[in-house]
Amino acid sequence: MSESTDPASPAGQIAAGYAFTGPALDLGALLWDGTCLPDRQIRIPLSMLNRHGLVAGATGTGKTKTLQLIAEQLSANGVPVFLADIKGDVSGISAPGTPNEKIAERAKDVAQEWEATGFPSEFYSLGGIGPGIPLRSTVTSFGPVLMSKVLQLNQTQEQSLGLIFHYADTKGLELIDLKDLRAVVAFLVSDKGKPELKGIGGLSTVTAGVILRALTAFEQQGAAEFFGEPEFDTSEFLRTAADGRGLVSVLELPAVQDKPQLFSTFLMWLLADLYGDLPEVGDLEKPKLVFFFDEAHLLFNGASKAFLEAITQTVRLIRSKGIGVFFVTQTPKDVPADVLAQLGNRVQHALRAFTPDDAKALKATVKTFPNSAYDLEELLTQLGTGEAVITVLSENGAPTPVAATRLRAPQSLMGPVDAAELDRAVKSSLLYSRYAEPIDRESAYEKISAEQAAAEAEAEAAAAAAEAEKQAKAAAKAAPKPDPSLAEQVVGSGLFRSLARSIGTQLGREISRSIFGTARRRR
Repeated sequence: MSESTDPASPAGQIAAGYAFTGPALDLGALLWDGTCLPDRQIRIPLSMLNRHGLVAGATGTGKTKTLQLIAEQLSANGVPVFLADIKGDVSGISAPGTPNEKIAERAKDVAQEWEATGFPSEFYSLGGIGPGIPLRSTVTSFGPVLMSKVLQLNQTQEQSLGLIFHYADTKGLELIDLKDLRAVVAFLVSDKGKPELKGIGGLSTVTAGVILRALTAFEQQGAAEFFGEPEFDTSEFLRTAADGRGLVSVLELPAVQDKPQLFSTFLMWLLADLYGDLPEVGDLEKPKLVFFFDEAHLLFNGASKAFLEAITQTVRLIRSKGIGVFFVTQTPKDVPADVLAQLGNRVQHALRAFTPDDAKALKATVKTFPNSAYDLEELLTQLGTGEAVITVLSENGAPTPVAATRLRAPQSLMGPVDAAELDRAVKSSLLYSRYAEPIDRESAYEKISAEQAAAEAEAEAAAAAAEAEKQAKAAAKAAPKPDPSLAEQVVGSGLFRSLARSIGTQLGREISRSIFGTARRRR
């Protein structure tokens, strides 16, 4: 009895671990002892896609094609997909693939009925940087906690930022973009603004300076384009096409691949926003949405401790919302251990061992897999392009046996679509008119600027009035007096004043006597 038919053989036992009863995605055919066994199919249960996963392997081993293969089948099963496309080579999922001899040979090897198929897709960009429908968030929606994390503020500074958000909210100062936040911070440390927070602790000039400098550095990463309106509704990612297939949302990131902080910021907001809006649903027959983050090492390189903590917590909790997250990277060590521990489904492509560091990474990778009938350390260096070592979670949540697999070929275009075609797809989307043009309505920056302008105008008017009064007095003082008239000269003369005093004194005595009844002194 051959390996392909003997259920008691190692190959038969491995294949039995993938004989699921419910809906599943077909990944490929089992490889055993250098032979591809097309009747031994390796699959992943659709219900386990919310348990997250990892697709890893050296450059050129087929990671992106595996991502494309899984995304296609999810879409075909009515599950929306989100793809973060760092290199710009996933946009081809929207177009039918091109048949050739290699694809035909691969399809025959793995018993695949290959048919060129494009999948319903939408293309997005961060704030309009690059091609795609712009994705934006308001500062208010982002919130003080998340903003503190990306600005790498300490606990005291985070509390101060919370007070700033609270003040803006109570005063009706909408924080839409980064200049709004900057304006409120600057106002609260000004002479006019300092009393505003005095009753609840105030905002120190030093802390305000730290926040403003962090905002400047953040803006230099391109973040200013991401914050604004119209704010993107993340529920748009949960849509299906008219034919019932899941919509594939492709975030085009080639223009910002050198700005990892901006990408990290978007990821944190997106997952936090979805987590906050979606209800708890537990385990479903199929997930509501599955994320794929290609080139995940760019996501984690240089990431702050706060960011890693946020990702770990989000990955752990968002499963119960029906959301699955797959990281695509070169080696498992690119993903922090706490995050890696949450990834139940593994597709490991070939690794190279050209250097001592490579050999160390290889040994570390082998240790992350369950016990296996294969010599994984040797196998992982011998896998060809489009081949991988796989273990997933079975329908009851237990890890499946490790299976070397020759993967199926994607049915969509394996490469980017033409730039003109991509532009047409973006502009023909129903969402383009809703989100393309930025809106800069009156918010905190404009309101504070208007108040400052009014105060300055009032101060200038008061200063002008005071100056006019001063000049009027000076002019009146400097004006020559007119010559007195003849009557004024007589009245003002010394003789006239002496006579008046004499008359007044005599008259005064007469009046006094008359009033008090005193008699004249007798002679």
